[in-house]
Amino acid sequence: MAQSGVGQELSTQRVFADLHIHIGRTETGRPVKVTGARDLTFANIVAEASERKGLDMIGIIDAASPAVQQDIAAMLDKGAVAELDGGGLQYGGTTILLGCELEVRPEGFGPAHVLCYVPSFDAMQEFTAFLSGYMRNTNLSTQRFYGTIDELFRRVEELNGVIVPAHVFTPFKSVYGSCADRMADVFPLKRVSAVELGLSADSEMADRVRELHRYTFLTNSDAHSLSKIGREYNELQVNDVSFSGFTEALQRKGGAAVTANFGLHPRLGKYHRTMCKQCESRLPYGESVCSRCGSRSIIKGVRDRIGEIETASGEHPPHRPPYIYQIPLEFIPKVGPSTLQKLLDHFGTEMNVLHRADEEELAAVVGQPLARCIVQARDYQMAIEDGGGGVYGKVNM
Repeated sequence: MAQSGVGQELSTQRVFADLHIHIGRTETGRPVKVTGARDLTFANIVAEASERKGLDMIGIIDAASPAVQQDIAAMLDKGAVAELDGGGLQYGGTTILLGCELEVRPEGFGPAHVLCYVPSFDAMQEFTAFLSGYMRNTNLSTQRFYGTIDELFRRVEELNGVIVPAHVFTPFKSVYGSCADRMADVFPLKRVSAVELGLSADSEMADRVRELHRYTFLTNSDAHSLSKIGREYNELQVNDVSFSGFTEALQRKGGAAVTANFGLHPRLGKYHRTMCKQCESRLPYGESVCSRCGSRSIIKGVRDRIGEIETASGEHPPHRPPYIYQIPLEFIPKVGPSTLQKLLDHFGTEMNVLHRADEEELAAVVGQPLARCIVQARDYQMAIEDGGGGVYGKVNM
């Protein structure tokens, strides 16, 4: 794992990053992401990400909430986190990027979510002051922004921040899932810094949309609970483990880049297949009427949606890094809470279990049969039951 001191200039190195993590509650119990877990506080997130997950960089995307900012300020005052010269905060060996998820509705189109990241705590407070003129409740997560797309981009750029469309194919509140057939119709393409794929798509699926070829892809967890942190993540090569290093990686400048995307197989995503809302049957590709019950009430899956809008073969542009299918430990049968804790007690972090421990080392801790399962999951040697309609897929081993 990458280690850095505050303000320290680093040589090029590779780090693991999950850049879409929600705040469920503040330290006083005030709701932020209403659907998020109550223990998903800023302090708990940074400890979980650093000490259990082993992530080098995380993005907190509810940092525009004034109530969350009070929690961040308290940790800054205590010295539990510190500001980095290159932007971002530091907790132990983990860099924290401050972000905000917003709902936008371009005129004449449907809703979509975007992630806005800015370099410093002061910049985020300035962004909140700006948002207060365009939002009804800045304390809650993922609220609607009532200004124009140009106003939003202009203010983020003035703060030296970046905007990333979120989970771009999911059927609810995403660019392609609920907003438009072409991103160019709703966003200024040259001002978009990267694209987040979401849990139900991978690079091959996304590269079937030609206008996305120019972008760096991000795979993030969109965590609504502590256990979901790191279920998808990125490997970055950076010159500095800071906000500036992150933006260089998105732009593929100075030798920096996203060098791998680690994500669920799209079939495990909860919106991969089209599903009937009436009887919960998964519909064959291209069907819009349930053959089982006759209902037209369906939730269109990412697979079918990409089939409708694809403009390319799926061949990758030269800059595209590998997409590595990763099964989170909690998806693996028989890896319950006690087994997971045993693994963490021995190997330190989930990243160590997933990337560094070999089968013999795993077997010494949890026994040969389970060690074999973990290695098979790492090598993706298992059967998958497709997800859809809001229900995750399943791993069968």
